This record gives sequence, C-alpha cells and structure tokens, in this order.
Amino acid sequence: MTKVKSAELIFICFMLLHGFVAAFNCTSPSPESLFGALERNLFPKKLLRPVNSFSSPLNITISITVVAIVGVDEKSQSLTTLIWQVLEWNIEGLSWDDEECGTSRVSVPREKLWIPDVRIAEFMTEDTSPKTPYVYLNNTGHVFDDKPIGVISSCRLIIYTFPFDIQNCSLTFGSYLHFNSDIRMVQGTSSEEILEESLNVLETNGEWKLIGIHVNPDAQLVLSEGSYSEIKYYIVLRRQPILYVVNLLIPSCFLITVDLFSFMLPPHSVDRSSFKMTLILGYTVFLLIMNDLLPTTGETTPLINVFFCLSLALMVASLLETVLITNMQFSSSQYSAVPHWLSVIVLRYLAVVVCLPPKKKSNRITVNLSRAKVHLQAKKKLFSTSIG
Repeated sequence: MTKVKSAELIFICFMLLHGFVAAFNCTSPSPESLFGALERNLFPKKLLRPVNSFSSPLNITISITVVAIVGVDEKSQSLTTLIWQVLEWNIEGLSWDDEECGTSRVSVPREKLWIPDVRIAEFMTEDTSPKTPYVYLNNTGHVFDDKPIGVISSCRLIIYTFPFDIQNCSLTFGSYLHFNSDIRMVQGTSSEEILEESLNVLETNGEWKLIGIHVNPDAQLVLSEGSYSEIKYYIVLRRQPILYVVNLLIPSCFLITVDLFSFMLPPHSVDRSSFKMTLILGYTVFLLIMNDLLPTTGETTPLINVFFCLSLALMVASLLETVLITNMQFSSSQYSAVPHWLSVIVLRYLAVVVCLPPKKKSNRITVNLSRAKVHLQAKKKLFSTSIG
C-alpha cells in the first residue's frame, strides 16, 4: 500500500514539474503522427482547464474587430453589430518539435479542446452567427480561436439631440461561470489598433459612423459568491443626419417661412385665413407621414419633436392673429374711436420700440366725404323747406 502511494506521489510531482501536458515526440513528420500524439496526450483531457493546479488562474487574451454596424433600434434600445472575436490562451506544458513533427501549427477541431465560456453580457438574443469548427494550436501550446459573432446587444440610447446624436454602447466580455480565480481576461490589442483595423474592414456605410472605440481592461463583476474578470469595450457611434435634415428640417422650415410671408398678402383680395388653414393641414399631414423617421422612447423627448410642436403652435397662433386682424378691419365701424392717450402711447412711444419711423406731416387736407355728403343733404333739405 505504501508503494502504491509513493508511486502516486511520484506521478503527481512529475505532472506538476512537466505541466498540464508533457512534451511529446512524433514518430514521423506527418499529420497522422502528430494527431496520433495529440490524441494520446491532449484530447482526452478536454474536460479539464489546462493549468497545472486548480488554484492557478488561466489568462485569456481577447481582441475584437468591428466588421459591420447593422443598425440601432431606438424603440428596443438595441445595437446590432458584426464583430470578429479572437481568444488566445496557453495549454501549460504542451510542446512538440516542429522539425520532428513537420509543422509548428495545426488546426484541430474545437470539440477536441477545452474552450473558455466567454460571453457578451449585453446579449439580447441567441447567437445565430456561423460556427467555426476549428482552432489553431501551436507547438508551444498556444491556442488561437478566431470566430465571427453577430451581436444584438442592449444599449442605453440618448436621443435628446436627434438627429445629431452620438451613442456610446458597451460590449462586456467575460466568463459566464468561472470566477476571477479561475479565468482572467487580458486585453490583447489597444483601442487605437482596434479602431484602425475596424475602419479598414468596415463593410457598412449606412446611417451610423464608427468614430471611436475605448477599452476598460480592469472591469469586474462583484457578486456575493465571488468576482468575475471582464473586459468592457465602448463603441462610439455618430448618426449621419443628412437624411433627417433633408426630409424633416428643411421642409418644416420652408412651411414656416411661407406662413410668415403670408402676412404680406392683401386682406381684401385674398382670404388669408383659408391659406393659413391649408398650410396647417399640410404641415399636419407632413408630420404624420414622417412619423416613422422620428425616434420613440419613454425617457426623454428629442429636441426635434419640440421644434415640430413649436412650429405647429406658431402656425395656429398666426391663424388666430389673422382672424383677429380681419375682424378688426371689417368691424371697426361698430366700435368707438380710440382714446387719444392710447394713440399717443402706441404711435409715439411703442413705435420707437419696434423701430417704426414716425409718419411725416403732409400739407394735404383730408376731407371726410361721408360727413360732407350728410351736410350737403341737410342744406338741401333746409333750402327746400324755406322755399316752400
């Protein structure tokens, strides 16, 4: 019994000294020989984390590249992107002679190796991106895992300055199960390199433009059971506003300008109230048609919505003003004359405030024809009665 325990201790010490997997030799520089050695030494241990001890954390190096920005949905507060995710880690103790085995790198099936459970915390739907069945394995034990991921992630969108808004969405990468003591996430490439490579391979040229990528390599999720190592990428996007400027802002400004210049129409020959009501009706139909272009959210109201509401309110106020002016023009004979003091305040003082020049004095004599006609009829009547 003592001999058996001694043999077990010797085997454990041998494994600790030589790593998770010991170096192996190939019988010939051929794929059959190399895969036969991997089948004997590495593939049976795919259920184990490739470290010498349970207390040793495994460093997972991650880097991403943004390939496409599919879209941003303001209603569901989500961001749809396509990224390339690269994970790298080392299998401790694994090595072979590249000259003896014929190669320094070989692609092996993914299901033959232990793969870290790195997930994106902001995922909203199931990952439907195409699966890559192979990973690269180097003769030094270095594993290179590169795969595309279609991401529909949650993003807190701030659309107050729509359509001139800039959004900052995060993608958090980390192990779903393993704590910080088991797996540590390590930043691969810098944010400048990620942005440069992403701009070189970006395939979409739509509504959104990628303007920046920032990285927080020291992010951690702390729970009562333990802490999780995470790396958080911030993707900064800017909206291209030309579509909304051409389809929303410019037509609205044109309608407001036409409404303002409608005061220059002569009230006697043109019914200005009907013209303004037609403008209001057209502006309402315009807003109903373009309603699908406007974002909808329950948190904040975009400034462009406030602009449209104020424009409609100004049109309605302009119509009410036209009705008031028309009423004053055609019903002035029914009211008494304006008091002298009010005429002085308006024509002498308020006119200066609104930069209205004073009316020049004229030498012409104004004759009230209606009063002259009344006096003439009275004189004729008096003359006729005197003769009679």
